[in-house]
Amino acid sequence: MATKSEAEMIEKSNSVPLASEEKDATHLREELRTSKQGGYIPTTSEEKKRSRALNRKFDLYILPFCIIIYMFNGLDRSNLGNAQTDNFTADLGMRPEAINTATSLFFTTFVPLQPVSTIIGKKVGQSTYLGIIALGWGVLTLSHAWVKNEAQLIAIRLLIGVFEAGFYPTTVSYLTLFYPRFDLAFRIALFYGSYAVAGAFGGLIAYGCFQIDGSMHGWQYLFIIEGTITIAIALATPFWLAKSPGQSWFLSRQEQEFAEQRMVLDSAANEDSRFKLSKKDVLEGIADWKLWAILPFNVLASIAPQGFTIFMPIVIKGLGYSGPTANLMTVPPYVVGAGLLLLFAYSSDHFRERTVHILVGLLLVIIGLIMAFSIPISSPAARYGGIIILLSGTFIAAPITVAWLAGNTPEPGKRAVVLGINGFGNLGGIIGSELFLSRYGPSYVFPLKVTTGLIAVSFLGYLAYYFELKGWNKYKAKKLASMTPTDIEEERTNDIRYADKKWTFVYGV
Repeated sequence: MATKSEAEMIEKSNSVPLASEEKDATHLREELRTSKQGGYIPTTSEEKKRSRALNRKFDLYILPFCIIIYMFNGLDRSNLGNAQTDNFTADLGMRPEAINTATSLFFTTFVPLQPVSTIIGKKVGQSTYLGIIALGWGVLTLSHAWVKNEAQLIAIRLLIGVFEAGFYPTTVSYLTLFYPRFDLAFRIALFYGSYAVAGAFGGLIAYGCFQIDGSMHGWQYLFIIEGTITIAIALATPFWLAKSPGQSWFLSRQEQEFAEQRMVLDSAANEDSRFKLSKKDVLEGIADWKLWAILPFNVLASIAPQGFTIFMPIVIKGLGYSGPTANLMTVPPYVVGAGLLLLFAYSSDHFRERTVHILVGLLLVIIGLIMAFSIPISSPAARYGGIIILLSGTFIAAPITVAWLAGNTPEPGKRAVVLGINGFGNLGGIIGSELFLSRYGPSYVFPLKVTTGLIAVSFLGYLAYYFELKGWNKYKAKKLASMTPTDIEEERTNDIRYADKKWTFVYGV
């Protein structure tokens, strides 16, 4: 719920309309006909300058901190694969399959808790909540260093799943408070790309830890170092991250007002809707057709980033590389993947287009997978090239899908619920953990072939979703064709239809 000062701020900012606020009926009909979505798009040179300056401050004070936390989230999630290359299970007398079991159970806990955790985060205060859950998984990561048996490993991974569940969707929901929709995909890509950087950085950290000649195993040093750094970052989080644009400690009063104003225009929200979560938001989010229409294909697309990447050090080790070298060899694919993700996300925002960018990314994954299983294991360099191509497209679909859903869900309360449920895309991690079993090594041909088929289904699903949204926009355009400008304004402001269900809302494609 907005405080009195926040409500007064928004009321004041609304009294001075921006150039981008005007939109007549003709313009709206054209947007629906072409499926070209609006939102906050500055038009005058002065407004563009102010908006860019504001984005730069958020890019400096908000985004990097979120990126750092998520990078360690990625490290703490994937470090089991790194530890296994240093004989983690052998040192503890566990079954090699214990890694797969623990990973599967992690996602089993992690996935269903994401919507609930996101709703809790919205009510508690997202910046505070992010610090609490990061502290929890940091302590649990540290605890890995003293695991003695498989039961303890499974218990710790289950608890990490509980704490990590809400981090990604809550942070994405948090970022949507600060950036308009067509400045968002690139920022989410920078944020999500830290997961790819974590893979590269994790390989380097693991390589260094495994060189330590101390009284403990190399994998123990790995968990201690990563866990300790995560705890330190978590403790600083609630004090650094602003609660909202209007409460950003690094902005002037005038900048705070402008930041609030442009987000009201971008979301077409009520004055204080960004600060509350209603029962209607929860029910509307759960029943949102466009979420459930894309979620199955998002799950399949997530098998590569959420499933394959966890086991990539083991797959690369199967190409004949030693334990430390196998970790080092994970770095180039992640670097390429992160670079291409940023390029695609920037292009997606610039051209205000989502579908083609996602489809090209999935196509790269399919090509890389085919190379990875069709090239003989006797040609490790060529197979490794296929893995690089695979990783080049692996991280593209997820963040652009999130930006797509966020932009197509204008009411922020409902948007938080939708993004939380979209976290079920991490079911791809469960599928991956059940596919990349040690008995398929060292070539892993069978899991790579199955993954190829599932990604191909995802490709077709995203393509069908594009035509579904286009169809809805055409239907809305027909409705508006018989309405007067007065009727259209009434439709825009009344409560008969909610959020994106309004005939005046254009679905972005």
